[in-house]
Amino acid sequence: MLAGPRLTPFRRAFGSCLANRAAHRGGRASSVRGFLALRAPAMAKSKFEYVRSFETDDTCLRNCYIVVRLDGRNFHKFAEQHQFTKPNDERALGLMTRSARSVMEELEDIVIAYGQSDEYSFVFKRSSHWFKRRASKLMTHVASQFSSSYVFYWKDYFGDQELKYPPGFDGRVVLYPSNQNLRDYLSWRQADCHINNLYNTVFWTLVQKGGLTTSQAEERLRGTLAADKNEILFAEFNINYNNEPLLHRKGTALVWKKFDETMMKPVKRASEEQEKEVVVTRSRSRVVALHCDIIGDQFWQEHPEILEGES
Repeated sequence: MLAGPRLTPFRRAFGSCLANRAAHRGGRASSVRGFLALRAPAMAKSKFEYVRSFETDDTCLRNCYIVVRLDGRNFHKFAEQHQFTKPNDERALGLMTRSARSVMEELEDIVIAYGQSDEYSFVFKRSSHWFKRRASKLMTHVASQFSSSYVFYWKDYFGDQELKYPPGFDGRVVLYPSNQNLRDYLSWRQADCHINNLYNTVFWTLVQKGGLTTSQAEERLRGTLAADKNEILFAEFNINYNNEPLLHRKGTALVWKKFDETMMKPVKRASEEQEKEVVVTRSRSRVVALHCDIIGDQFWQEHPEILEGES
């Protein structure tokens, strides 16, 4: 069976309301279910229908992982306007991850998401049929869900600080046909995280602790290699870059993890008059955040469910 959008809380409440009304009037619940199952009639034929021929077929190639990557639009300005802490703002990073988790919980065919700074990549499993694999549908749904979640959860991370204007995120869709291609893509994003974070850590240390202007710090770092940057941190500021938080150095990988949930459930047996509480254990999946290396083999060995078998 093809996977599709889940029943939203609104539709569940709407269906329940209709069912109650039908029962009150002597109707049957099945008629309500039949009503909800009805689809809108096909578009009426008219002389204007020819405009549909201008639509482009953007169905993603089968047997490929679908990656949707979002990037914050003009986030340098957004960070300045909202006074983000340099070089890393824990609140902003937490909000990005919360928004990404919202996307994964809405689109369960996403097997892994990886984020750093103002970007997040979402990987749909190779066999996914969500939205008939239409790139425009997948990208716009991910972008809109992420953006609305960013605004919705803003106060959870920034408290009473005002959100001065709505953030924007642009997106792109890229297809990767093999497991190695996908791993290389995610490795590229994590390597980018390391390169950018090392530079930003040294740059803002020179400004905030070394007393340099931003122009002087930029000139000081021009042409330096990773070893040079590490030496500046350690020799001049007694900072070991390897002791910096993993969140900053490695970024965030979101994966599904199964948990056993134990609860008490009232049960009434035929031979007993009163209900008894019994222990029930159910397996559930939740999105968890990991800050670890995803370039080496260990991560993939610990999470074999992410990659699908090669055909």
